[in-house]
Amino acid sequence: MGATMTYNRETEQFRTFGRTKGRALTPTQQEVMDRIYPEVRWESAKDGAKPRDRPLWLEVGFGAGEHLAHQGRQNPDVDILGAEPFLNGVAKAVYHIDENNLSNIRLYQGDVRTVLNDLPDNSLDRVFVLFPDPWTKTRHHKRRLINEDFLSEIHRVLKPGAEFRFASDIIHYVDWTLTRLYKMGGFDWPAKSIEDWRVPPHDWCPTRYEAKAKREGRECHYFRFVKRV
Repeated sequence: MGATMTYNRETEQFRTFGRTKGRALTPTQQEVMDRIYPEVRWESAKDGAKPRDRPLWLEVGFGAGEHLAHQGRQNPDVDILGAEPFLNGVAKAVYHIDENNLSNIRLYQGDVRTVLNDLPDNSLDRVFVLFPDPWTKTRHHKRRLINEDFLSEIHRVLKPGAEFRFASDIIHYVDWTLTRLYKMGGFDWPAKSIEDWRVPPHDWCPTRYEAKAKREGRECHYFRFVKRV
């Protein structure tokens, strides 16, 4: 997990918490970034780039890009946007795109709200928020990605009947998210048994962070919410 960016609706300001850059890119990473990133970089709709006439998904904070690349490989007829503030994560995702010759993924390094602000209402078919930084200390909870403003924006851009997928290994963050979704309304939670949030979706791709959490004894939880029609 890298940086977290939050948005204050009253001041209309973004704020970044955590790092946006780690170690210097390796020569190989830099070469791939220079060659591939300009081709896959998400361009603002205000600059003339419009989504194609086919399903459009968004992954928020894609980490090293394993899940993003997996979904791109498994769903060649779907366009996928990935937003990640951490440069090193973007470089790893670019490497996956190049290695797998993926043409249906676009990346944005920065605050996902920049992407969301460019998307019209009811334009996304799926949104993923997987293992966001939990900011476990009480005084840091305000830094969490999941808040009322963010959920309202996700609800706005999702089509009726579209999915919002959330995963976390921190039970307090799970409770935090469920509470805010319940208070906001607008989403249905189609779970029928406890296994529905203990077992990952059928199209899941394990990530290194998830594996680390399990090694350290933390149970992972997987949720699927549907925008109410």
